[in-house]
Amino acid sequence: MSIPFGYVSPEQQMRDKADYARKGIARGRSVVVLQYEDGILFVAPNPSRALHKISEIYDRIGFAAVGRYNEFEALRLGGIRYADINGYTYDREDVTARGLANLYAQNLGQIFTESLKPFEVELVVAEVGDTADEDHIYRLTFDGSVFDESGLVAMGGQAEAVAGRLKERYRDGLPLADALQAALFALTEPGGERPPAGQLEVAVLDRNRPHRKFQRLAGPRLEALLAGPSAAEGAADAGTAEAGAPATPRDGGSQTPPTAPEGEIDTGSGG
Repeated sequence: MSIPFGYVSPEQQMRDKADYARKGIARGRSVVVLQYEDGILFVAPNPSRALHKISEIYDRIGFAAVGRYNEFEALRLGGIRYADINGYTYDREDVTARGLANLYAQNLGQIFTESLKPFEVELVVAEVGDTADEDHIYRLTFDGSVFDESGLVAMGGQAEAVAGRLKERYRDGLPLADALQAALFALTEPGGERPPAGQLEVAVLDRNRPHRKFQRLAGPRLEALLAGPSAAEGAADAGTAEAGAPATPRDGGSQTPPTAPEGEIDTGSGG
């Protein structure tokens, strides 16, 4: 039997798609997610105030992504709709990071298999528990693979090098200020300068906060944490006061999110 001209085997198609997606993801900046003493910390270099790599999905669940902004933003909004519908229909406790990870895995796997172009994204879905042993961090790749990570994860950019530096500084039960310093050490190339507070996107899932656990860290509190553990003591007091404040609208909600230009990999703002 003759092979048609231009025929490409399914195995080669899958390899080409995977290479395409990996190259796109690697062009973005890295994001790190790690456990700390009171929950889970998300850190990403991001000078944009409009495009977020880190967001809230539900009461105890956070989301981080790298790659094409318009693609992972669509996934994030789909996750929020899934969480809201299931939380309203059943019970808020029934919305879990594992359920969301399975939903994303199905969507990404279907897109990778059936579409000519795969999504150029990598995701983390994290859920904070009442204790550190009940925390969950799931990493999802462009082809729908799911990895249950323990303690820390780095994705995007030079992920392997970033993860290696993070492991040098990471240990279980780090205070928030120390965990943030470890994350910045990992995200900074040897000999390079650490990004200032205004060019960082930082958030936590804090198990000590009532109800909704997600909180963005910015302004004076973030600057105090960057200054070191001693200055962070005042920041911790401020965070405790904020925990009793009324909750702000969850990321996404009814707001229309900004969209990145079609066909553009965001290398600093959103990917």
